[in-house]
Amino acid sequence: MLTSEDDSYDAVRRLAAGVALDEALDVTDPESWIGLDCGVRELAWQRPELFHSNASPSGRRLSRAPAASSPAVVWPRKPADAELALALCHPDGRIREAALGHAEEPALLALVVIRCADWAGPVRERARALLAEAPPHRLAAHAALTLRVGLRSRGGFAQELLTGALRAGPATQVEALLDSGDRATARLAHRVAVERRLLPAERLAEIAARHRDVVVQDLCAQAAVAALGEGTSEGCAEVVVVLLGSRHSRVRSAGVTALRRIGQHADAELYLTDRSAVVRACARWVLRQGGIDPVPLYRALCADPAAQPAAAVGLGECGMREDTDLVRSLLAHPVPKVRAYAVAGLRALESAHVDDVRPLLDDPSAAVVRQATVALLPWADRIPRELLRGLLANDRPRHQRIAAVRLLRAIGVHAEV
Repeated sequence: MLTSEDDSYDAVRRLAAGVALDEALDVTDPESWIGLDCGVRELAWQRPELFHSNASPSGRRLSRAPAASSPAVVWPRKPADAELALALCHPDGRIREAALGHAEEPALLALVVIRCADWAGPVRERARALLAEAPPHRLAAHAALTLRVGLRSRGGFAQELLTGALRAGPATQVEALLDSGDRATARLAHRVAVERRLLPAERLAEIAARHRDVVVQDLCAQAAVAALGEGTSEGCAEVVVVLLGSRHSRVRSAGVTALRRIGQHADAELYLTDRSAVVRACARWVLRQGGIDPVPLYRALCADPAAQPAAAVGLGECGMREDTDLVRSLLAHPVPKVRAYAVAGLRALESAHVDDVRPLLDDPSAAVVRQATVALLPWADRIPRELLRGLLANDRPRHQRIAAVRLLRAIGVHAEV
């Protein structure tokens, strides 16, 4: 139940008191409109005195539903936006339907969008007819709300109307939504922009490299690569450089893949030791497409892996069983990252033996101990319990104690850090 502290309750109370719509709630926030719709429906029955406070005919009408035999609901005068907002959310469908007859004002379009998913057929159909007449730019202004309503069982109409308007409308209308703070809106805008080819490859690469949403990253990175064709121009190379410089692994992987398109297969060698397994796999594929075997390159890197610690796991991902001894030798390397990647490399080669990895549970590096723990979990019953209990001592580093707990629990022994 709503309380006096609830924003939706406050908005309903202010509207019932005659406060203007844009002062009663945040009209730019889709959640405010959804909250208003729920709040009116609840409070119209539970707190009818709120709607009597205005002492207006429409206010009194809101506090009760007309009898089943009563004629259609009418207003003796043109109601104010605040009154219409309350009526558009009323629990009685006849009041909602009647209010739609006066809801031509742009300020009320958000509630028309909500009513397009109404459970009552007559209300829903009247709202849809009204929304279909709205200018495309007004639909775009309520994109975030429309996409939320689109998740409802009857919410597809408004969403399809919005999508159609963006696909057929001016490009500036789509571009205005690209930087929307609403995730669903930004995704739709970028999807339409890619479909309509509104953005050049350089812009697509920049968006993919900096955007925080993974769907937008994938969409724009793939579109940027597709836009390159088989070109080798300087502009194409610049697009790839932007993708390769991203901190997002999925975008870097697209950039590595694009190296094949622009004929720079050998440049993929730099990404054989990327921190991301996906990027490393793409780099190996591009090199092979250019006739270069990545295995010898990994072996050479493992001879002195301090500068490229991930060489050990890369060799494990694509090497052969005869590479096991080379990777195993790196378990004693003085650089912690090399030791951690060596454990991961042995796991990739399916050669992480208990006796080789178990000593690393004492490692001072948390990264090394985490990798060792993952490697030992399937064989936890082969580790002496006394050793694991010793790791639980208070003077042990926290990462060693956590490893002991995980391994003990793997064999059914309850333990806590």
